[in-house]
Amino acid sequence: MNHINICNNFASAGYRPFLIDGTRFGWVRDSFAERLKEWPDYFLVDKSVVSLHPRLKDFDSRSEAVKEPLRELTKENYIEAWRDEMYPVTADWHTQPSMQIERAACPYFGIRAYGVHMNGFVRKPDGIYMWVARRDPTKKTYPGLLDNMVAGGQPIGLSLLENLAKESEEEAGIPPGLAHQATPVSLISYTHLMPDRPKGGVKPDQMFCYDLEVPEDFEPIPVDGEVESFQLMPIRDVAKIVRDTFDFKFNCNLVIIDFLIRHGIISPDNESDYAALVHGLRSGK
Repeated sequence: MNHINICNNFASAGYRPFLIDGTRFGWVRDSFAERLKEWPDYFLVDKSVVSLHPRLKDFDSRSEAVKEPLRELTKENYIEAWRDEMYPVTADWHTQPSMQIERAACPYFGIRAYGVHMNGFVRKPDGIYMWVARRDPTKKTYPGLLDNMVAGGQPIGLSLLENLAKESEEEAGIPPGLAHQATPVSLISYTHLMPDRPKGGVKPDQMFCYDLEVPEDFEPIPVDGEVESFQLMPIRDVAKIVRDTFDFKFNCNLVIIDFLIRHGIISPDNESDYAALVHGLRSGK
């Protein structure tokens, strides 16, 4: 429950809704809202709300308009960890995006981001084993922490399975034919205030989760430098790490808790917080 509560630590005090054409798409911290007043042709800012200028009526004009302020804020090192990766701005996965925006800017506008996370596991005579990745210690975000076998943000223009196959090959050397055998199993949501972003940073994220049972003789390998190493661990050892430590990247704990529930390792009979855990995995707003 600590991991679920950490992922859902956002409170709206000190933040203003971010609107596009009257619909809320995110949250903007008060101090960031004041910065956005510098671009009145693109943003309308008052004490209670930040709106994209109503003259920006379509996907292309909105996407183009935000480039200037984002470039300027990046030059000032206000926006960090620039990725050159565009994300859709949408209130729901199955609706057409209203615009696109650089991935690094999403938390500053509190825009919902999507991602894919894949549990790689092996069945042995003595039970389930899970492949656990360790993030590279030089990685800008969450260096050195444990991670799911494959995980990545969802850029615009790719289907979920296309992105999962891409990330699988890039991060773990998993061939497309094997990656396409992954089974979609659940959706996890949370709204997280990023403590490492003092200028603001809200992540109302949704993670599409997949399971991939791999052959016993298969071994993932680091390819693109995102991951330092992989380790195959008994699932109860993985569960103990999640229960007792913060060694995993914060949201990966939720993906593993979901796996433990679905595979009966956490059950209503052995966990008093079972109902709270199940509901908490989908408590993002």
